[in-house]
Amino acid sequence: MLLYKLWRSFTKEILLLKRDIGGIVIIFVMPLLLIVTITLIQDSTFKNLEGSKIPIIFIDNDKSEVSKNIKAELENSKTFQLLTNFNEKSAQDAVFSGDYQMAIVIPDNLTKDLNSNIDSKVQTIVSSFGLEGDSAKVKTAAPKAKEIHLYFDPATNAGFKNSVMNSVNKMVFEIENKKIYKAFQEQLGTTENLDENKNLISFKEITPKKGEMDVMPNSVQHNVPAWTLFAIFFIVVPLSINLVKEKSQGTSVRARISPTPYFVHILGKTFTYLIICLIQFLLMVAVGIYLFPYMDLPAFDVSGKMFQLVTVTLFAGLAAIGFGVLLGTIADTQEQSAPFGATSVVVLAAIGGIWVPVFLMPEFMQTVAKFSPMNWGLNAYYDIILRNSGIGGIAKELVFLFLFYIATVAISIFYERKQNAV
Repeated sequence: MLLYKLWRSFTKEILLLKRDIGGIVIIFVMPLLLIVTITLIQDSTFKNLEGSKIPIIFIDNDKSEVSKNIKAELENSKTFQLLTNFNEKSAQDAVFSGDYQMAIVIPDNLTKDLNSNIDSKVQTIVSSFGLEGDSAKVKTAAPKAKEIHLYFDPATNAGFKNSVMNSVNKMVFEIENKKIYKAFQEQLGTTENLDENKNLISFKEITPKKGEMDVMPNSVQHNVPAWTLFAIFFIVVPLSINLVKEKSQGTSVRARISPTPYFVHILGKTFTYLIICLIQFLLMVAVGIYLFPYMDLPAFDVSGKMFQLVTVTLFAGLAAIGFGVLLGTIADTQEQSAPFGATSVVVLAAIGGIWVPVFLMPEFMQTVAKFSPMNWGLNAYYDIILRNSGIGGIAKELVFLFLFYIATVAISIFYERKQNAV
């Protein structure tokens, strides 16, 4: 008998959804558009950075060894296209007006002053050890440090600015080191030929392997789980609206006076929307596997991970359903439930790491993110896709998601009984 009542509650929810075409569009079509659009934008951004050159203004007032080395390094980086038909004033105007992202201005006599500065310091160091070079040199006051001027468009991303400044600093540092080494060789009269360009310490990235192949994370692996989770939680909007409709149309009154317990109605909604969450997930995965390769995007790899991903989807769906039930129970009108539901999902996505990675947030917001169900679901997805974890590795996130569902449903039932107590 209980199963029959549960089935009738399930079919009622299906009928409600069939009458709400707008809700169906929100549930299925919008997330697909989001995942395709965001992934294309991010992937094309990476490709633009790799495949095309950014035009920047390069002004060489030194026209000697150091400036030529800097210019050669910038050209060899395959990132920048150098424009040289500017003076410093016109370059500043062009960059500050947004025509170009940046300009690099090399000062006059950079090479000459750098050589003088290094020679002066090396002579001082050699003399302090009681050593003299082959030829005595007249000590002169070291010239002041030179400044390479960098102009940036005020709208330029801070990450890009820091990256360029670090690259220029690295280039200048390497040039200075080579010159200092050469100056010591001349002062000490040594002819030892060392490889000046060889670094004593280098970096090697160690990536996870699948067989003999390196596993390299890509934009698809990040976007498919993130926007799947966003889609799952967006069912809060139609679910809460349907609950409010039931109250306004008297359906909830008939449900209360029927012999069917209220929790059976909640279970009916839970099963209905769990199926919807699963369909959303399968659609997103299908787009990642079959559509993305035709759009020149990496295919989404789910080999050996499908069971774990479906498990996370079901538990994330439970959390989203619990939140939707709570919102629909508390709200009195659709004008309350719809905007608040949509806004709260966006806020949960923001603090959960969907929009901005959690590690980039302020420390306080990183703490807040730990209490977001979206963050639990996202970490579980990433653990499976990017860190090859099994069910045991994501057990904590699954428990949190399930407890969130239990807590929100329990509060909803308590609130409903209190409101309708005679």
